[in-house]
Amino acid sequence: MNKSTLALAIAVGVLAQQAGAAGFLEDSKLNLSSRTFFFNNDNHSGGADQRETAEALKLDYISGFTQGVIGVGVDAQAIYGLHLDGGPGHHPDNNTFWPSDDDGSAVHSLTRGGANVKFRYSKTELHVGGALFPQLPILLANDSRVMPANYEGGIVTSKDLDNVTFVGGQLEHTTGRATTNSTGMSVNGATMDSNQFRFGGADWKVTKDLTLQYYYANLEDFYKQHFLGLVHVMPIGEDQSFKSDLRYFNSSSDGKNSSDTAGYAFNNNGGYAKNKGEVDNNTWSAMFTYQLGGNAFLLGHQRVSSNGGFVYLNQGSVTTTGNAAGTNEGNGGPSFYLFTDSVINGFVRAGEDTTFGQYSYDFARAGIPGLKASISYLRGDNIKDAKLSGVEHSEWERDMRVDYVIQTGYLKGFGTTLRQGTYRGDGTGIASQDQTRLIFNYTYSFL
Repeated sequence: MNKSTLALAIAVGVLAQQAGAAGFLEDSKLNLSSRTFFFNNDNHSGGADQRETAEALKLDYISGFTQGVIGVGVDAQAIYGLHLDGGPGHHPDNNTFWPSDDDGSAVHSLTRGGANVKFRYSKTELHVGGALFPQLPILLANDSRVMPANYEGGIVTSKDLDNVTFVGGQLEHTTGRATTNSTGMSVNGATMDSNQFRFGGADWKVTKDLTLQYYYANLEDFYKQHFLGLVHVMPIGEDQSFKSDLRYFNSSSDGKNSSDTAGYAFNNNGGYAKNKGEVDNNTWSAMFTYQLGGNAFLLGHQRVSSNGGFVYLNQGSVTTTGNAAGTNEGNGGPSFYLFTDSVINGFVRAGEDTTFGQYSYDFARAGIPGLKASISYLRGDNIKDAKLSGVEHSEWERDMRVDYVIQTGYLKGFGTTLRQGTYRGDGTGIASQDQTRLIFNYTYSFL
């Protein structure tokens, strides 16, 4: 019996025994969410285009805690997905959008579920099970497709010290956003995986305007990673502010990755590596945002060190798609905590210097609440050639996004998101492509 099944069994027992306990039911939430997702990828550099539509229904139950010194609760999630249309030849096998059948065609329908048991003592909570969705600098669970990626293990969060949040834990398996199978964890290019991702860190709110962060993570036999972060918001008169967001990652090899053991090599996102297959990277990123009413002007820069590419957690035993050599597009599909994590590309190869900007507007200031729009542009230069030819490459991406959420009436809360990305590269090995996503979201709360 795996941890997810065990957690569900314990949860059912707790629910049966504590159904009348004050707090357990009174603080419970039961939500049914629907997501309809149209995904279109127009590949300009050869290879098949992708054009698919799918629907997912997600039922989330989040209990309160039982009374007593140690409160007990349960969270559970169930997903039913239906592939609506892909068009002949428009569902690439091993893609990031929807699972494939044995013959490479899209699976018609699927079900997926998981549960956690949770415990609370004072202001400290422990969540154990197979439905964990961490949102941390060293690991961001991805929810950018039809289904979310989730993790199995345990996470403890403590806020017992004023103005400081401590987080730590260990994860052992993951289920990617385009699969129903639970696997170990790995890095891009590796064929082996690991069942031990340990992490810990803290967010310290020094003042109401300044937050400092430190996190450490270790994926056994692959990499060790340190993260430092600083976020500062400076008010400027009425309805204006200036935000500084600084991020730094230091990543190095661990165990079998450093000993050149077969199956544990990191492909360095398809780029150059000083020591082939080995994790060795420093990446810093800085973003500055000027907010004026409903307007937000963003400008930033990121630099990836020249020894190798930026590393991040991925799903084990997964081969990335052909156009994904330098992106975060494996089936595991985690996001990573860099400003360059964009619609199509990640801008995380050895030596890459990326300058980026964005303009966004909240139309509530113009009398249209619920409507937001943004446009961004990123350009990466000085990318080191993986073949050591001495040639440095460049790439750019332009992204646009529009979000609208209905504010009143029977469809209150119904949301629509339109995202469009255009990518072009010079000798990067990533296909020039245009990608469009149209997403409809709605959540109904029973409790």
